[in-house]
Amino acid sequence: MVHLEPFPAVRFNPSLSAAEVLAPPYDVLSDADVDRLQTHQHNITHIDVPRGGPDRYSKAAALMRQWLASGTLVAEAPESFTIYRMSFTDATGQARQTSGVFGGLAVVDPAQGGVLPHERTTPKASTDRLDLTVATAANLSAVWVLSLASGLTDALAQPGEPLGGVICGPDGMPFRDDAGAPADLLAGQVHHQVERVTDPARIAAIKAVIGSDDVLIADGHHRYGVARQYKDQVRAATGRNDSAAEYALAFVNELSADQLSIEAIHRLYSGVEAAAFEAKLAEFFDIAVAPAPTPSMLAQMETSGRLVLLRQDSSAAWLTPKPRAFQGVRALDGAYLEHALSGLGVQVTYQHGLSQTQAEVTSGRYAAGIVIRPTSITEIIRTAREGLLMPPKSTFFSPKLLTGWVIRQTAPLPTA
Repeated sequence: MVHLEPFPAVRFNPSLSAAEVLAPPYDVLSDADVDRLQTHQHNITHIDVPRGGPDRYSKAAALMRQWLASGTLVAEAPESFTIYRMSFTDATGQARQTSGVFGGLAVVDPAQGGVLPHERTTPKASTDRLDLTVATAANLSAVWVLSLASGLTDALAQPGEPLGGVICGPDGMPFRDDAGAPADLLAGQVHHQVERVTDPARIAAIKAVIGSDDVLIADGHHRYGVARQYKDQVRAATGRNDSAAEYALAFVNELSADQLSIEAIHRLYSGVEAAAFEAKLAEFFDIAVAPAPTPSMLAQMETSGRLVLLRQDSSAAWLTPKPRAFQGVRALDGAYLEHALSGLGVQVTYQHGLSQTQAEVTSGRYAAGIVIRPTSITEIIRTAREGLLMPPKSTFFSPKLLTGWVIRQTAPLPTA
């Protein structure tokens, strides 16, 4: 059974501009993005993306304590859930709203089930998130999980107490406060809104829906792994298994086609000659001349079942799977490519965005690139129910959650 619990939230003082204190997730920010965000003295990145030497984590923790003492951050007394809504127009032109809830998700070991990974993860050697958690004793960035239970969207339909809103531009950066209803959004813009829920009956109803089925990690496998490490450290240091470290900050929304916008993460290949790369592909795909890739080509790929090869000379080719070439292989583009290229010794890099992928290939840094199709909701659900894992970077869920709406304090490690 999945446990999502309310908690006493820490939030920015409502007198501060949400557009100035919030930020996209730390792992999508460039150095230039952080420079821009940190021009605001109270932006969350001063804590969530600390800069400097080995003492940057202790400085981030000291700054968080300072903000709490000065009222920049406010620690609420009552436990609450935070409903989070993102309104936007997706790449197909369809108006969408993703509605989910922030809460404390029980941190469980993989064998316990309930909280399921959905894809294999790439190694991350950095201890950055763990070091920051140890120093601040706080969950700053949420793990995004998808509930397999039906009915969560309905349970969140009724508005909670409004706390504010912000408009983000196509680059994902907040630029304007907006606590009202969504206006007509320009291309790429997203309207974010948060609402507080403290009513015990409603909290119980939301918990019951989420607890009725498994959840699937959509974004934040690494953060959830760090939460597991931190829980183990607190248990070892205190001998307790009932502290706040047993839970981690999570955003939960329903795994439903109406609720999600899923984009593909394309592939870039190096460590191989372009001719050898195409020769290997030709064993599994029929290769035919394609026009220069455009966003409209992505829709053609989905209807025709084809992938697109990008070459260094800016030309492109359709990749049509040969009959019976992928018998016994999961019907996922990423799985097809792993199967076709096994034994070739290629190195793969993952890139979101068609134009960005094209630019990387034509720069000459890669032998070739392949544009793949988004993974369907049906396939995500089927894979989860069967207890299988997709290839790394099979899905890109958008829009990205903003950091700073809510901070969850966790159990501090005892100091020596």
